[in-house]
Amino acid sequence: MSTVAVVGAGAMGEAIVSGMLARGWMPDDLVLAVRRPEHAEALRESYGVEVTDAVTAAAKGDVVLVGVKPYDVHDVLTQIGPRLRPGALVVSLAVGLTTARLESALPAGTPVVRVMPNTPAQVGAGVSVISAGSACDDAQLDVVDEIMSAVGAVVRVPERLQDAAGAISGSGPAYVFLAIEALIEAGVHLGLPRATSAQLAVQTFVGASRLAADTGDHPAVLRERVTSPGGTTAAALSVLEDRGVRAAFLAATRAARDRSAEIGG
Repeated sequence: MSTVAVVGAGAMGEAIVSGMLARGWMPDDLVLAVRRPEHAEALRESYGVEVTDAVTAAAKGDVVLVGVKPYDVHDVLTQIGPRLRPGALVVSLAVGLTTARLESALPAGTPVVRVMPNTPAQVGAGVSVISAGSACDDAQLDVVDEIMSAVGAVVRVPERLQDAAGAISGSGPAYVFLAIEALIEAGVHLGLPRATSAQLAVQTFVGASRLAADTGDHPAVLRERVTSPGGTTAAALSVLEDRGVRAAFLAATRAARDRSAEIGG
């Protein structure tokens, strides 16, 4: 296995590390870089991995996973670029930043992959959207696919679709959490104890998502199976349609896509 350096092991970076170790990587296959000494010590104790500074970590990696905030990425890449191993693959987890922009901060010809993961990766149920840069070949993209598979599903898209895909999956958990929150509050307004309403709402989303994933049936088909003519579900869906729920999702995802492009620009 390749040595993977994780520069910026925050919540997502740590989730990837945990997933990789669970999938068969060894602690010696990983080297991490974080800023806070107390965080570094916690990572050493939890995973038995080496934790050092960004430049030292990057110099040891065959694959360098950069998990810092978008506005810090350029500075990190210019710092680690001169110390990269020949042929080292750089993987960015930053929203919005194009592979061209990443490549411009690295030595010429450095292979780059852009990844948009999402927060369910923290429980091994994420989805990561990956796109190759101009110098990245299929074998290198396969390596990134293998790494990100440790925390969930992986979807490959042309980079021109990255902002749109991120608007669905990257931001998507927040839409789901908002819907769960709204459903819980609705249950409370209907007289349910909050704990009961929360249990019902969360498990309903878990079960519905699993049904959609396991059956592969179109969501419209699954929705129709729940909706009896003239019944309670039909009455509820009529209100949601009247309130423009579909149009709201379209507008929201367009806003997320456009904001991602703005960050990248």
